[in-house]
Amino acid sequence: MHLDIFTNPAKLTDREFKELKTFVYDKYGIDLSRKRQLVEARLASTLRTKGLKSFEQYLKLLKDDKTGEEITTFLNRITTNYSYFAREADHFDFLAKTVLPQLARRSTRELRIWSAGCSSGQEPYTIAMVIDQYFGEQKRCWDTAILATDISTNVLAKAQAGIYPSGDLDNLPPIWKSKYFTRVGEDSYQVIPEIRKEVIYKVFNLMDPIIFKKPFDIIFCRNVMIYFDKQTTNQLIERFYNATAEGGYLFIGHSETIDRTVSKYKYIQPAVYQKPFSDKDRA
Repeated sequence: MHLDIFTNPAKLTDREFKELKTFVYDKYGIDLSRKRQLVEARLASTLRTKGLKSFEQYLKLLKDDKTGEEITTFLNRITTNYSYFAREADHFDFLAKTVLPQLARRSTRELRIWSAGCSSGQEPYTIAMVIDQYFGEQKRCWDTAILATDISTNVLAKAQAGIYPSGDLDNLPPIWKSKYFTRVGEDSYQVIPEIRKEVIYKVFNLMDPIIFKKPFDIIFCRNVMIYFDKQTTNQLIERFYNATAEGGYLFIGHSETIDRTVSKYKYIQPAVYQKPFSDKDRA
């Protein structure tokens, strides 16, 4: 038996890597400069499965794909969509104890929230649960729209279904598990419809212009910018700033940083920033 496809896998040439790196950077802002070995390793099986002999053939497949399915599969292979409920829990504690009380003092009973790079939905659903806990019976008096976006249709489909293994719920208070989930199968739980309906999921590329009808009071974009270089990150932060309401907040991942010499956001605490009020609207 000959196993040539395994003993002689395709090698990623310098030219192919440069072309692939440029394509992904220009379209999605993801910097693959230091991920050559990861790309080659994770895509080797993809080439074998598709019967391709070179990465050049695979790159052509990516560029010619009009459905977006192939590039989604590629991005899923080279990025990490690892998440769970109440990840980086101090953010949700700050949301409940500081942000929501501050925003609730406003005259308008609207909250606009964006979970950017939401992956499989644990983050926006956690936000929805925190809001439900905070407002209680008064929740019905509020319009709390939560937009959740990602470039991957696969993770968004999982998010919309709202079904997760029990391990994803380990960080939640036990009472939340019984209040906001129903058991499905032996070791899986589904978010209840009342919480699922609070979140609107959409495909969105963070490299595209951020154009929405109203600014956001709260933006979560955590553990996404780790894939971007400094220039792309600074540009994205500026666009987030322009899309944030005065007094609104930006949450980023604890492993991420904002260049405070460039950004107009005010540093509040690790991984939390606020857009200052103008003098006329200062609270």
